[in-house]
Amino acid sequence: MNTSKCLAIFQRLAEAIPEPTTELNYTTPFELLVAVVLSAQATDKGVNKATAKLFPVANTPQAILALGEVGLKEHIKTIGLFNSKAANVIKLCQTLIEKHGGEVPRDRAALEALAGVGRKTANVILNTAFGEPTIAVDTHIFRVANRTGLAAGRNVLTVEKQLDKTVPKLFKKDAHHLLILHGRYICVARKPRCEACCIADLCEFKDKNLT
Repeated sequence: MNTSKCLAIFQRLAEAIPEPTTELNYTTPFELLVAVVLSAQATDKGVNKATAKLFPVANTPQAILALGEVGLKEHIKTIGLFNSKAANVIKLCQTLIEKHGGEVPRDRAALEALAGVGRKTANVILNTAFGEPTIAVDTHIFRVANRTGLAAGRNVLTVEKQLDKTVPKLFKKDAHHLLILHGRYICVARKPRCEACCIADLCEFKDKNLT
């Protein structure tokens, strides 16, 4: 995709989504970290429902460790894979206290060293909590990038690296959420809402659903 078309796509997405941000509820980097870890293979709505009860009781590493793994499970048992997620959250809390003074590090390697945190989660934290121009490629971004022609690739890392090269600098910080929200509500998996898409004429998807 050429540079001018790419720029036009992000200009239109920014106009359509003037306040691009996560739909996970959080007030601190630690709350966001926990929410993102809990969100793996779960909906934001489901995570928000659980954290609405968890965070008023425990929203620091120390407070969650005081709950213990059993106590934590009681608060997040409505979320899929809650047993393994509870174990990971307990471990990452221990690491944050032991190695980072209880604070969420602003460093990719340090984030990825935490239990339950991979490259995608680290990118989300760096972007959403700290304003870094990183792009966490989830299923929505992977789909939108490939469909539109913004970034073609068979795996998430390839797509991430392509987006890092093609996304205009002006939109680097917001690109992550612009693409996620566009994929979640317009460029959906089964029947993309091409008739309601603000970039339909710029998109290079061959099977557009314009009827």
